[in-house]
Amino acid sequence: MKSTTVLFTDVSSQTWIEETLLNAETHSDFSRDPGWFIQKQQLHGGTSEGVDLITVNNGALSLSIVPTRGMGVWKGDFQGTPLGWESPVKSPVNPAYVNLSERGGLGWLSGFNELICRCGLISNGPPGRDPSGNPLESDLTLHGRIANTPAHFVSVTLDPEDGGWIRITGRVGEGMLFGSQLLLESTLETQLGSNKFRIRDRVTNPGADNVESELLYHINVGAPFLEEGAQFSLPFAEMAPRDPRAAEGIKEFKTYLGPTSGYAEQAYYFEPVADENGFSPALLTNRRGGMGFLVDFKKSTLPCFTLWKNTQPEASGYVTGLEPGINFPNFRADERERGRVKNLDPGDSYETEFEVSILNNSNSVDAVRQKITKLTEQAPAVIHSAPHSRFS
Repeated sequence: MKSTTVLFTDVSSQTWIEETLLNAETHSDFSRDPGWFIQKQQLHGGTSEGVDLITVNNGALSLSIVPTRGMGVWKGDFQGTPLGWESPVKSPVNPAYVNLSERGGLGWLSGFNELICRCGLISNGPPGRDPSGNPLESDLTLHGRIANTPAHFVSVTLDPEDGGWIRITGRVGEGMLFGSQLLLESTLETQLGSNKFRIRDRVTNPGADNVESELLYHINVGAPFLEEGAQFSLPFAEMAPRDPRAAEGIKEFKTYLGPTSGYAEQAYYFEPVADENGFSPALLTNRRGGMGFLVDFKKSTLPCFTLWKNTQPEASGYVTGLEPGINFPNFRADERERGRVKNLDPGDSYETEFEVSILNNSNSVDAVRQKITKLTEQAPAVIHSAPHSRFS
């Protein structure tokens, strides 16, 4: 059987579908299983006015994709277990209501509530003035613009092969006259009935000049995976705290507090170790180890990993970030100095890939833990007790 592609958005041809529902009734040739569906809708009211939302349900796993916000994933659900976190920002925010330059360049936080959002494409990390590069792009804001840029092309492909695959593809352009030109082409795919989904991205320079690029995936997890006594695991060769604040908790970096008043965020930088297939597993498990949130990322394309701990009170946003990237979220000038900023000549591109799995029993959690232990035993891990010049 052949695959079927449905075009939702294409600015170049002025194609636009505001609301639609794909399911076993409309596409029985893909799958007669009544459990799956894809729904596209547009949100209205408040700062969500005009936001496109695509809900993908594979029969077990549901994901809410936001093309209006750079093809981010707002939240999800796996067999009744919520995926994501409770941000003070409650609903998807239309980028028209986000001023990235406000509050000293921290305006990005006004729209931050996703399970997965991208940080880039010309920069990520803290705001500030970077004197190198294009002078029109020297004033950097927190984590860049891509998460607040709407997709200009969105399509859905229903592929019946191997039991059925759903693929959502989007294209997001980031650029300006006299400035950098970058194109993100993203595909999220999931198999019917699966507990996992995969994201593959390609970033291309379609312009006529060399451009710089950074990219980090802010994968944000809250309850029920995150709780007092939750555990983080990752095979790594070397790690260091980002700053003196993170160094305060270096001995406890693997474990989490419950919601804590007055908590100040901590971040840790890792050089991950990959398995025989080239993937590094980052695992968050609840206290009892009965459920886990697993991110398998391709190390050759995402060589840097950041653990973000933000166990402040629930009303303030109780969350942790599992963040693979092509760079660490330091200021761009510092990352350039350390050789972690991509330089793309006209027509050049780079690709990234990672997979998220939801583990809902202790056997599956233990299997991943054992794998991480074996990878860790390949070589002693170096843990720096203070910030290290190699990382930050």
